[in-house]
Amino acid sequence: MQLLIFNAFCVGAVVSALLMVTTKRPVRAAMSLVATMSFLAGLYVLLDAHLIAVLQLIVYAGAIMVLFLFVIMLLNVEEKEGKLAGKTMLLQAFATVVVGLVMVTMVGLFKANGSLGAAGDASDAFGTTKAVGQMLFTEYLLPFEIASLLLLAAIVGAVILAKRRIDDSGTE
Repeated sequence: MQLLIFNAFCVGAVVSALLMVTTKRPVRAAMSLVATMSFLAGLYVLLDAHLIAVLQLIVYAGAIMVLFLFVIMLLNVEEKEGKLAGKTMLLQAFATVVVGLVMVTMVGLFKANGSLGAAGDASDAFGTTKAVGQMLFTEYLLPFEIASLLLLAAIVGAVILAKRRIDDSGTE
């Protein structure tokens, strides 16, 4: 039963990701990304990483997608008109198949070399708040702080750009 649910989540994630990159409407693409993130959260639940699944839903499917939708509405992105040419769609399908075959081949090679490691049960602490906090603030403290500084710089830059546009237009 768990394998069936896993396969359903995998198919859902792949289909929604394909819809995300092939649709011409930006809001539909954003909603397809929400579906992809939700399916990934389901996969995390199957891996017994409940904290990561909840964070996936709250942070990515929730907050980040609201930000994306605000940007789409703020920029007033128009949907593209017309249809893709048959050659373009054929090229995209061919590229997708080639990338998929390369990935499957790489996984096969890693599995043959034993580089993937043995499948086994994760420790009882895997995915818990304590385990994630322990790794985040010990082993990955420097990347965590660098990411926070980059986010701070991005926020300050966005505020400066927005302030400059308001001052240049003469309206408040």
